[in-house]
Amino acid sequence: MLSSKSSRFYIDYATADQCVCEDAARILRTRIQSRCGVVYDRGNPQFVLTLKQDRALSPESFVIELPAANSAVIRGLDKLGILYGAGRFLRDCTFHEQGFSTGLWTGTSRPAKPVRGIYLATHFHNYYHDAPVEQIIEYLEELALWGFNVVQVWFDMHHYTDIDDPKARRMIDRLKRILVGARRIGMRVCLVNLGNEAFADSPVELRADFNTGRSIYRCELCPSKPKARELLLQWFNEVLDAFAEVQPDFIAFGPYDQGGCACGNCAPWGSNGYLKICEAKARLLKSRWPDAKVILSTWLFDLEHDQGEWRGLADVFARGVDWCDYIQADSHTNYPEFPLTQGVPGHLPLLNFPEISMWEMHPWGGFGANPLPSRFQRLWQTVKSEVSGGFPYSEGLFEDINKVLCARFYWDPDRSADSILREYIAYEYSPDVVEEVIEAIDILEANHNHSWYVDWRLCRQIRRPIRFRKDPRRAYELIKQADARLTANARGRWRWRILYLRALIDQELAPYEGYWGNEVCESAFEELTEIYHAQKAETTLAPPTRRARRHLRTSENDFYIKEGIKSGLIDLDSENMPIVGLTDTQDD
Repeated sequence: MLSSKSSRFYIDYATADQCVCEDAARILRTRIQSRCGVVYDRGNPQFVLTLKQDRALSPESFVIELPAANSAVIRGLDKLGILYGAGRFLRDCTFHEQGFSTGLWTGTSRPAKPVRGIYLATHFHNYYHDAPVEQIIEYLEELALWGFNVVQVWFDMHHYTDIDDPKARRMIDRLKRILVGARRIGMRVCLVNLGNEAFADSPVELRADFNTGRSIYRCELCPSKPKARELLLQWFNEVLDAFAEVQPDFIAFGPYDQGGCACGNCAPWGSNGYLKICEAKARLLKSRWPDAKVILSTWLFDLEHDQGEWRGLADVFARGVDWCDYIQADSHTNYPEFPLTQGVPGHLPLLNFPEISMWEMHPWGGFGANPLPSRFQRLWQTVKSEVSGGFPYSEGLFEDINKVLCARFYWDPDRSADSILREYIAYEYSPDVVEEVIEAIDILEANHNHSWYVDWRLCRQIRRPIRFRKDPRRAYELIKQADARLTANARGRWRWRILYLRALIDQELAPYEGYWGNEVCESAFEELTEIYHAQKAETTLAPPTRRARRHLRTSENDFYIKEGIKSGLIDLDSENMPIVGLTDTQDD
């Protein structure tokens, strides 16, 4: 049931509670007004929402009360508790063209998992790299309404010559502005640093042995060389200096994708050289900020075969560890078995790192939204009783549904993906279209295997067939039916458009098994480009418009293009790039 519709509202809080409530009040007001035609009216409101600090509550929990038909109260101990209560209140509302109706849910809610983070990749001219920072902060606020409490970013050193490189300083400033925006609403912040990452102009004589096969940029250092170790610690300290004003709550150390050293003194990397340099960096960190927590990532440990990384890590930590606070584990595919079957090394809290962006779509998000509720339900069932939270890996807006699935799993581990998805659809689109959109998303997930990419080694564009396991025409018909029932406001918001465009593109590609697009697809790709701010995006992230293909062909910032130019395989004077269609069984 819903309350009667209100077109004038007011948000109230006591002066004494201002520091805890003011940001939630601002976010509530802007979100309500952005969704429907309402007036913020202190003098004669039809509905009053009161925010209160309640010191008897536990951190990050909230209470919602409905003392009268035209009022509601949200109580919380801290900023995030009030904000999470605001999120629940908003999701219970129904928004009309000229007002909103509130739901009738009351009660207390608190999160189950303490670390509910989101990692924002800021590279390759993706959304977080190029969108206005104000938009990104607004998006973080919306993610916080769903329950996230930590934002994680990485100052990826290999892009720059040193800490004073003007481009490095611009990126540091951008990342700090994002983190300050997160801090303002009560979120904690986390910096990523790879074990032996280095600047582009690192001394050649100090570089690592790159036979790990996972060093993409070939500038990392060997921490077993004394001068290299000294330089790695110097650079890490410079990064801490650069981010001192936001004073991160967490540092997450990573072993790969880039990174690693295969020399005799460092191998096996994950349980030897990596641990030694991470321990040195962690002790430096804690000498500066004793309360900062260290997350040790095991990303891609023992990827191709058992190199002894997991077992070696367990053996080292069995002797005691006082510098590490969390172990983080995950994979592009299934969750690693070792911590689930053999126990977490050092008996430390375990975190996951869900791959919500790159799974079976290339360019990532280039065809629109990539909702994968069944996949993430299955993965969550594997780890839900083992992890203390995690950090989904995000490349942009297109995996918004996947982010929300993770956030709500962290909040309530026993929630089903279906119930979370229904809540999302009702709030972000309309309660009236839940059934149609649920069915459409099921079809989109079944058909999720899109691959148009550029092979710069051979200077050609590769397209593989899309395996349409379910009828894409049915998905688009359902989405069109829902579109006709939405308010104009909901119909025009980006969350709906990226889902709509995905269904449209799939239908248009179906007659050609995904090999060839048409002008309808071209227009949809262009709209996605505008939504993502992807006009300069690199190979892996640019919706595949004709304009993007021309840009990629001449983009000297794209790593793969630079390598192709060096090798002579890419001719920038070429006017055409052949498009090659490969079958499922062909090897490119």
